[in-house]
Amino acid sequence: MVEESDNPAIQVSQLGVTFPGCVALRNVDLQVPKGTVFALLGENGAGKTTLIRVLTGFTQPTSGQCNVLGLNPVRDAVQVRQRIGYVSDAPAMYDWMRVDEIGWFAASFYPDGYLERYRELIAGYEVPSDRKIRHLSKGQRAKVALGLALAHDPELLILDEPTSGLDPLVRREFLESLLDRVADGRTVLLSSHQISEVERVADQVAILHQGQVRLLDSLQNLRDSFVELTIGLSDPLVSLPELEAPAEVFRSQINGRQQRMVVRDLSPQQLEEVKGWNGVEQVSTHATSLEDIFTACLRGKQTPKTSG
Repeated sequence: MVEESDNPAIQVSQLGVTFPGCVALRNVDLQVPKGTVFALLGENGAGKTTLIRVLTGFTQPTSGQCNVLGLNPVRDAVQVRQRIGYVSDAPAMYDWMRVDEIGWFAASFYPDGYLERYRELIAGYEVPSDRKIRHLSKGQRAKVALGLALAHDPELLILDEPTSGLDPLVRREFLESLLDRVADGRTVLLSSHQISEVERVADQVAILHQGQVRLLDSLQNLRDSFVELTIGLSDPLVSLPELEAPAEVFRSQINGRQQRMVVRDLSPQQLEEVKGWNGVEQVSTHATSLEDIFTACLRGKQTPKTSG
């Protein structure tokens, strides 16, 4: 018998969402293991926010299946929202309320102890409890939103661009708080454009492109399996062979007498073969960052540029 603790925090299978004139998500498959920071990357319009709206029960999928903590987020919406915390890039709060009042208001939706924990969090964040929401800075508003999302100690925290517009110190404190939660066995789903921040905290990464999962793996596996391959050519018009499996080329760019490729699973034997190709004068490899991998997934192969 499979224990609940063995099940993933999020299970998505062949998920599709279609709006009039737009396919937002196409056959998305992913699992978010419990006790991890799972990062969701993608350009604007890739489908990240749509996926999060499905997970939180605000959007009903057109096809496929989705489970959050073993529950259906549409059918079991109330139960799901009681067990998760959610922070968006622009949290909707009653700005005429004071910081302490909005905590008191939210506490009515949760079990006893919520308000006390909220007050502790706000005090720790050094946000004035007697100040109206409308008079807070963006960083202070983000801290209030995080306090509201964490006060019931959710099993799963979902964050949609939570550090957008925050100063570096606040962002660092925010990220450290995520690692603290994972250390306590909680799970975090983080959607962000700040790739350097994701690289600092993520255990697993999924890259969405045009509504599809382009890449999904642990951050460590991505670092270990990707390489930038730079090839010096004797002539800019040289046509090189295609790399075969197990290697997979995610990006290829030719500029004059130099070709650069971002390659996954390039074996040592294949690297030696490249060095022996006709027209190849020099070959070098370099480690790739998550940003390099992200760009390669989105940009792909580019039109060759020749000098002349």
